[in-house]
Amino acid sequence: MTQTNIPDLDVSEILRVAQLMADAARDAILPHFRKYRIASDNKDATGFDPVTVADRNAERAMRDVLAQMRPHDGILGEEFGEVASQNGLRWVLDPIDGTRGFISGTPTWGVLIALEVIGQGPVFGMIAQPYMNERFVGGLGIASVEHPYGTDPLATAATSDLSDATLFTTFPEVGTKSERAGFDAVAQRCKLTRFGMDCYAYALLAAGQIDLVIEAGLNAYDIQAPIAVITAAGGIVTDWSGGPAHEGGQVLAAANAVLHAKALELLAPFAQG
Repeated sequence: MTQTNIPDLDVSEILRVAQLMADAARDAILPHFRKYRIASDNKDATGFDPVTVADRNAERAMRDVLAQMRPHDGILGEEFGEVASQNGLRWVLDPIDGTRGFISGTPTWGVLIALEVIGQGPVFGMIAQPYMNERFVGGLGIASVEHPYGTDPLATAATSDLSDATLFTTFPEVGTKSERAGFDAVAQRCKLTRFGMDCYAYALLAAGQIDLVIEAGLNAYDIQAPIAVITAAGGIVTDWSGGPAHEGGQVLAAANAVLHAKALELLAPFAQG
């Protein structure tokens, strides 16, 4: 995504604020992780979209950090909606992306933190996995992962053929029947397809471990942090028509332009207008 009119940002301050939010979310979430049958409420009357006390407490904790340190920035969060921006910047937060995995005890959920220039998309993002003590950071000249053994640069893979590619998504049904057909058109060409990874799939793409993530039905808070991290690592994230994906919907994330073009050609007939 080409971005123009990006405000003059203090990179060290943005990184510090994001780290403090990740710390606050971690401290709110981990006391509840892998506690037997953590209670959850269902936000979807026709399906199952769980939310827990950990989701709510984590978002409140991140909002408290922003209220203290960057009160003029806007906020869009999954659990508590939007606070209007006073300066054209907005933090886009998902306190636990992958709550289904969280309540099941899998460590593939994450805290998503993005800083968006409103109307242009994210300029900075973090995918934090508190249980494994990993933080994948991208944007504003940064592309790195912090982990228990140190810090490493992020770089996407050079895979150029679908026949060599590893493809991830979260739900086997992907979306509608048509969207599943689009996913299958790509999956049938790939070497390996895996399911159920939530935001951790995007982190693995940024780290060069996998090559493609294809999803549908996303919200802005699901994808803005992954967009920033993957783009900083050398990858590409668009919708299924090749346009911007920062508002959510159908998403194609690819390790490089060559692989992106090959997957996009197969997905484009299934793109929603």
